[in-house]
Amino acid sequence: MVMIPSKSFCLKACEVVKSTGAFIQKELGQVNIGAIEVKALNSLVSYVDKEAEKQLVAGLSGLLPEAAFLTEEETIEQKAGDYRWIIDPLDGTTNFLHQIPFFCVSVGLEHKGELIMGIIYEPNRQECFYGWKDGGAYLNGTPISVSSNNQLSESLIATGFPYYDYGPMKAYLGALEHFMQSTRGIRRLGAAALDLAYVACGRFDAFYEYSLNPWDVAAGAFLVKEAGGRVTDFSGGDDFLHGKQLIATSDGIAEAFQKVIKEAFYPFK
Repeated sequence: MVMIPSKSFCLKACEVVKSTGAFIQKELGQVNIGAIEVKALNSLVSYVDKEAEKQLVAGLSGLLPEAAFLTEEETIEQKAGDYRWIIDPLDGTTNFLHQIPFFCVSVGLEHKGELIMGIIYEPNRQECFYGWKDGGAYLNGTPISVSSNNQLSESLIATGFPYYDYGPMKAYLGALEHFMQSTRGIRRLGAAALDLAYVACGRFDAFYEYSLNPWDVAAGAFLVKEAGGRVTDFSGGDDFLHGKQLIATSDGIAEAFQKVIKEAFYPFK
């Protein structure tokens, strides 16, 4: 029996994810505007998202039949279990529908509530980021690690702009203003999972966003940790998977970065 998590099991899951990514890439530019649904304010979905999710569920069920699923498009019953796959079949749907090449497949695996594996596949560049518990993080077979930079002033930051929950907007803009003036630059590319993969491999020094869902962050947060980085919620705690807010940083700037977020969002604590 294949041990879970393990390199061999992870690589088998990677093949399932990459196959789904190839399907998504084939559909790029083929979606008719009439086939696009609006799930909620500024939240789009098409048959590509749903079919990709079905492919992932089928393939991953074959690898681990006893596992439950938590998925964005809910094409399968959502329930808990000792093992549970957490899936975003197409993170960056709006980018995909506008033919902007920054989107990915994101698959995390948890065991009794603990993340133990993460896979993110970006089909445009055929980049597969993956890792398993205590096994490190990899990009197409090569080990990766977070940035070694320890100066916030020399950091490149990624974020996601609020697109439906505007309540904390003032705090968000306060942090954004600070980072605009005190870092090397800010990028908003539109796919949180891929932003996190870029933190894991050192392309970004940090990422932060609120109003996130478990399927947006499960795989990427796991990879950042396996790559030597830190992941917290905005208060510095560990409720980043279900708490709808996340900070992911290289170790060297973690405290300075978290201080800015805390002062913006929790000024009186």
